[in-house]
Amino acid sequence: MKKVGIYYGSSTGTTDDIAQKIASKLGVGKADVHDVSKLKADEAIGYDVLVLGSSTWGDGDLQDDWYDGVETLRGLDLSGKVIALFGCGDSQSYSDTFCDAIGVLYEDLQGTGATFVGAVPTDGYDYSDSKAVVDGKFVGLAIDEVNESDKTDERVDAWVEVVKSAL
Repeated sequence: MKKVGIYYGSSTGTTDDIAQKIASKLGVGKADVHDVSKLKADEAIGYDVLVLGSSTWGDGDLQDDWYDGVETLRGLDLSGKVIALFGCGDSQSYSDTFCDAIGVLYEDLQGTGATFVGAVPTDGYDYSDSKAVVDGKFVGLAIDEVNESDKTDERVDAWVEVVKSAL
């Protein structure tokens, strides 16, 4: 089994909660689930799979702790590594920037050599625009705990199966 590390940025605790759910479903131990504010290059490079999560803030921005984290990851050669993305957003109040943060992570980490997995169809989501949509799919798991918390467990379960099948 490939070594999986989960890094998340969470201001209100929602993305942390989702990271913990994903870790449980993937069988990832607590020692391999990290707040991105503590990301260290030598630790991150030791993982075969990086599961990265961010909430979306402001006008489609990354969660604050991700700015240094992205710079650290961009400086690494992640060739041969796999990245799976997940994010939290509010599809009603911020319909035009829904889960943009995972789109930003995707764009920022394109040059690292990593392979991205875990794209999710946009069916069943109600939003107007998102940087996270590429070729008609979200580049990762999009979660709306504000308006669609009843769909979270089903979405996490389906996404984890997609990610597992890609590993």
